[in-house]
Amino acid sequence: MFIHSEELIERMNEAGRAEKPFLFGIDFEMEEGFFLADPIVQQQVLFDIRGSSNMPQPQGEAPVHQFDAFPEDYAIYQSRFNAVMDGLKRGDSYLTNLTIRTPVSLSLSLQEIFLYARTPYKLLLPDRFVCFSPECFVRMEEGKIFTYPMKGTIDARLSDARRTILNDPKERAEHNTIVDLLRNDLSRIAAGVKVSRFRYVEELQTHKGPILQVSSEIEGKLPEDYRKQLGTLFFKLLPAGSVSGAPKSATLALIRKAEKERRGYYTGVAGYFDGSKLDTFVLIRYIEQQDTHHYFRSGGGITAQSDCRKEYNEALQKVYLPF
Repeated sequence: MFIHSEELIERMNEAGRAEKPFLFGIDFEMEEGFFLADPIVQQQVLFDIRGSSNMPQPQGEAPVHQFDAFPEDYAIYQSRFNAVMDGLKRGDSYLTNLTIRTPVSLSLSLQEIFLYARTPYKLLLPDRFVCFSPECFVRMEEGKIFTYPMKGTIDARLSDARRTILNDPKERAEHNTIVDLLRNDLSRIAAGVKVSRFRYVEELQTHKGPILQVSSEIEGKLPEDYRKQLGTLFFKLLPAGSVSGAPKSATLALIRKAEKERRGYYTGVAGYFDGSKLDTFVLIRYIEQQDTHHYFRSGGGITAQSDCRKEYNEALQKVYLPF
């Protein structure tokens, strides 16, 4: 099931030409991926991608559960933040996604979390990770491509939260940067790229209470034969700009220096092709398993205007269960 990225590209191209359904995923480093033909009929990997699913129906509501997080010390985060900030000041990057790895204690299994999660995109690789992502990467359908970069998070219970997040200068600058990056990325494979919705706000439910997230919608027109080169075109968009930064090459080097470890499938991309439409998502809101231990991966975008304490708190705010 697990294959190198070059083989994944070719298998996506072949399935696109044949208009045959498949499920796929690729890690952040674009080294390892997986490909499953006719994924609806298998139970090796469970998924629910905006209603296209092979998941069994959960019984009732999520059971009473325990979920405890043990965040890294602020000083450790601060050292990584400072490494990113040094790169920003040198001009290596003007937006860098910095992530953390938080040990968590769970009373639910990864499969139970998958089954009860309320989110548009869910994926379970048994004994490896569960993902319950709110963020679409790209959709390809009827000759068009759409992407929905998500940048900006705030506790929805705060007074005037919507206006606060939309008027925050740092959040506005970060969102503008990622929209510009994704618009340029789409222009590599599509024509007539435009921003059709800019900085709209959606509410997400978490076990700690509701949060607001800010997104935009960008679209373009694909080549007529895009299904015949589905994998080739798709990989030209990677890694996802919202979880890397800009400019990509120098920013990826800065991420490696600051984080000092591979991300693996976290912040990679997965998706489902139904024989006609391709719907993909960013692998965020992600719990990984290593032996008997579990780790919640989270992060956020850093710019020259970022405040370390606020970024640390935002990364921890994203450590939640979506039910």
